[in-house]
Amino acid sequence: MNGRVALTDELRTLIERCRAGDQDAMLDLVNQFRGQVFGLCYRMLDHRQDAEDVTQETFVRVLKNLNRWDPNREFLPWLLAIAANRCRTAITRRMRKPRPHSLNEPLPDRHADLSAANQLVEELEMALRQLRSEYRRAFVLFHEQELSYAEIAAVMKCPIGTVRTWIHRARRELIRFLQAREVVEKRHAV
Repeated sequence: MNGRVALTDELRTLIERCRAGDQDAMLDLVNQFRGQVFGLCYRMLDHRQDAEDVTQETFVRVLKNLNRWDPNREFLPWLLAIAANRCRTAITRRMRKPRPHSLNEPLPDRHADLSAANQLVEELEMALRQLRSEYRRAFVLFHEQELSYAEIAAVMKCPIGTVRTWIHRARRELIRFLQAREVVEKRHAV
């Protein structure tokens, strides 16, 4: 399975049990989708605690509003759209808060003792943070959540062509960033 969860009879039954107030079903639903929601939140917020908080907020909102979900549509894009909206709200809240000023000295660079794989992951994370938010979100939904272009378009409420463009631009900008940082070799003009 590629990360997508089609609306199976089992999922439909689970959702109906949730709508009926079955606490065990609610816990099962959360456990089934927690990893995907947390992954999206972590990529968008780039902070573990914030991602955990928003993941929890997402499931509270989903369980409270299951009666608004259209059973003729797939469940996962609806769920991830709610998570993305909660992330945007958290980002807005974060931007309104004044940033604390640290009086401590910066920590020494620990890159020297990281393995090559860890360095690449770190560089990629840094590169992802440089992307425009819609590029990053589309890229993460496609490459990590393994959603189709159509599903991403539904989550992001935009045309499929726009999603394709954003993912293409995200890849191109990631390559340029990694080449500029000499993480990958320049093989051809991007």
